Amino acid sequence: MLMVLAVPMMVSAQKFGYVNTQELFQLMPEVKTAQARIDSLSSQYETMFANMQEEYKKKLSDYEQKSKTMTDAMKQIQEEELYGLQQRIQTAYQTAQQELQNKQQEFLVPIRDRMMKAIQSVGEKNGYTYIFDSQAMVYTAPSADNLLEPVKKELGIK
Repeated sequence: MLMVLAVPMMVSAQKFGYVNTQELFQLMPEVKTAQARIDSLSSQYETMFANMQEEYKKKLSDYEQKSKTMTDAMKQIQEEELYGLQQRIQTAYQTAQQELQNKQQEFLVPIRDRMMKAIQSVGEKNGYTYIFDSQAMVYTAPSADNLLEPVKKELGIK
């Protein structure tokens, strides 16, 4: 009998909160700095690829103009050079994509971890049983608290 009465009391003693982690993450000043560094690196790669593509187009055009007067051996050498340049461009592109992904991880994961620690800290300080991400919620109970402002305060964001 006591257990039947205790269960509703335990449920009512739980405290629920939610926070929009995507919004909070975008409000963190470090995110803007990290994104600027990633964008800068991306821009450098774009310039490099534009130069490589221009070089390829120039060599291809040159080959097409001169191929009528080339011997078969000269054509083969030129075609191999064009193919090699294509391969270098493709390899460089793949390497750049991988590096950009690594930089995103390197720059953004510590910021995300800091955000999650702040959410946890607010939850512990204020006695929350569960804190949900509002991005994944379909319904918010009236008894759940929006913790965006307390977590922003914890992170020092105005």
